[in-house]
Amino acid sequence: MTIVTDTRPCSIDVVLGARSYPVSIGQGLLSDSRHWRHALRGRHVLVISNHTVAPLYLDRVLAGLEGLQASSFLLDDGEAHKTFANVGNALNALAQLGATRDACIIALGGGVVGDLAGFTAACWMRGIDFIQMPTTLLAMVDSSVGGKTGVNLPAGKNLVGAFHQPRAVIADIDTLATLPQREYCAGLAEVVKGAAIGDVEFFSWLEQHADALAARDTALLIEAIARKVRYKAGVVARDETEQGERALLNLGHSFGHALETAGKYTALLHGEGVAIGMLLAARLSERLGMSAAADTARLQRLLERLALPTAIPPGMQPQALLALMRLDKKNLAGTLRLILWRGIGRAEIVSGVNEADVLAVLEPA
Repeated sequence: MTIVTDTRPCSIDVVLGARSYPVSIGQGLLSDSRHWRHALRGRHVLVISNHTVAPLYLDRVLAGLEGLQASSFLLDDGEAHKTFANVGNALNALAQLGATRDACIIALGGGVVGDLAGFTAACWMRGIDFIQMPTTLLAMVDSSVGGKTGVNLPAGKNLVGAFHQPRAVIADIDTLATLPQREYCAGLAEVVKGAAIGDVEFFSWLEQHADALAARDTALLIEAIARKVRYKAGVVARDETEQGERALLNLGHSFGHALETAGKYTALLHGEGVAIGMLLAARLSERLGMSAAADTARLQRLLERLALPTAIPPGMQPQALLALMRLDKKNLAGTLRLILWRGIGRAEIVSGVNEADVLAVLEPA
C-alpha cells in the first residue's frame, strides 16, 4: 500500500498567459496573509461570505486586510441564495465601499459564494479582481479553479454566468475541520469525477485510500486535492472557455443539475447530484454499448465507500428530469449532448443522444 505522509503546503499554477494564477493548498493559509496579500492591487476589498462561514473565518481574513478599506457582504447559506437579487445586493455593497476599478472581491465560502462573488466581480465596472478562498472540499477541488462564475434561475442551475478568472485560489484545508461530514463527502464526488474522466491510475489510488479519505486523513487529503486541481488546471489551460475538452469536466452534471433543480436546490448537495449523475452517465454509456458493466460497478462501489448517494431520490419523475436536461448548456441544435465514457478514465462528448435511452436510465431500477 502506498502511504502518503507529506502535509507541506503546495502550489499549482493555472497557466493562462498574463492571467495565470496560483492555487495554494495547505494548512494555516487564511491566518497568514503573506500567502495572499500580494494578490491585492488596490485599496478597496469586499469579502463575500455567508452566515455559516463568516463567524468562523471572516475575522482572520479581515485582520489580514489591515490598512485597506475593507468591508463584508454576507449571504444566507445554500444554493437557493445564488440569485440575481443577491448579486444586486453585493454590487450595492461595492458602491457603498466606493470600490474603484482596482478593487478586489474575496470569496470566502463554498461554491455558492465563489460563483456569486466571481460573477459580481465580472460585472462591477466591467470586471475587477477577485480571490477565491474556498472553505468546502467541493469548492477547493472544482468550482474555485477555472473561472466559471454564475447564478441560478428557477428554470435551471447556472444558466447565467461569465468566465472570469481569479487572481489566486487559497485552499486552507483547516477550514474542512468544521465542514459537516455530508458536505465533506459531497466534495469527494468531484475528486472521483476527475479520476473517472481521465486518470485510471488516480481512480485506482482513490479505491486504495477511500476509507482513509472518508476519515479526513490530512496528507491523503492534500494529495487528493492537489491531483484533482493539477488535472483541472491542465484542462483549463488548454480550453478556458469550454469549446471542447473542458466540457468533459461536466461528467454527470447534465443529470446532476436536473436532480438539483428538481429538488429545488435543497434535496441534494451539488456533489451528491454529481455522484448520482456520474453513475447515471455510466449506466447510459453501458446501455449504448460504449462501456462495460464492470466499470459501472467499480464506480458505484467507490461512491458508496465514500458515503455518497447512488440512487435518484424518491418522487423525482423521469419525464420531469428529462425536461430539465433539455435546458442544459451543453446541448446543441435542440438535441441532447452529454458527457459519457468508454470506461474509467475515458470520457467523451456524445451528441444526439436518444431521449428514450436517457429515460430508460432515469426509470427506477
